[in-house]
Amino acid sequence: MPKQKTHKGMKKRFKVTASGKAKHRKAFRSHLLSHKSGKRKRRLRHAGVVTGAEAKEIVECLRPGS
Repeated sequence: MPKQKTHKGMKKRFKVTASGKAKHRKAFRSHLLSHKSGKRKRRLRHAGVVTGAEAKEIVECLRPGS
C-alpha cells in the first residue's frame, strides 16, 4: 500500500497541539483593521481551537504517515 500523504492545504491552515487539538488562526485580522475596536482585535489575536467532528478530520489529515 502507498503511504497516505499529509493534506497540504490543511497543513498551511492548522496546527496540532501536544494534546491532539487542532489550532487555527482567526479570520478578520489581516486588513481593514482601523474601524475595528481594540477589544475585537485583541480577541482575534489568540488562536482558535476546532471542536467536534471537524477537529477529528483535521487531525487525521495532518497525522504523518497515516
